[in-house]
Amino acid sequence: MKVGIMGGTFDPIHTGHLIAAQSACEQAKLDEVWFMPTNVPPHKSEAPGASARQRWEMVALAVEGNPRFKPVDLELKKGGVSYSIDTVKLLTQTYPGIHFYYIIGADMVQYLPKWYKIGELVQLVSFIGLQRPGYDVEISSLPAEVREALVMAQMPLMELSSTNIRERLSRGLPVRYMVPDSVNDYIEVNRIYGS
Repeated sequence: MKVGIMGGTFDPIHTGHLIAAQSACEQAKLDEVWFMPTNVPPHKSEAPGASARQRWEMVALAVEGNPRFKPVDLELKKGGVSYSIDTVKLLTQTYPGIHFYYIIGADMVQYLPKWYKIGELVQLVSFIGLQRPGYDVEISSLPAEVREALVMAQMPLMELSSTNIRERLSRGLPVRYMVPDSVNDYIEVNRIYGS
């Protein structure tokens, strides 16, 4: 079984995340994509705008109805800083029959050699890099061990980010169609991000 891991703060999860997961699923022929909200990401200094519970509930709502998408709260339950190596070790021990693929954006592909314990990580998991139109990835400059663990997939160009969505909400602007309707309703009902 092949499972993609879509990690992130998902603060909030948006349509771009879902399209990225679908693109990776189709092109890498994944059986499922697990959406895994991080507890505390190691590379972000600011605290999430929504609580861990709210981010989890938004992810669960967003993937509802897609049999290939599954919300997984492993990192939230584990607590602390979410390092990929710790998560992957736990996943491979818990699910020995599954081959995992981390789904990452094209901008993160160049950063892969700097990931914490990347040498150990590429022995346990593969990566799917989502190539966006107009963004060149220098794969040849990556170390051989990283190149061998990397599969590139095409994704449509979308200028959408959680940061932009939070900014719009803080100014009282709508985010309908940027997030699934169920997530939009959740944000409004729970008055997250100053909505």
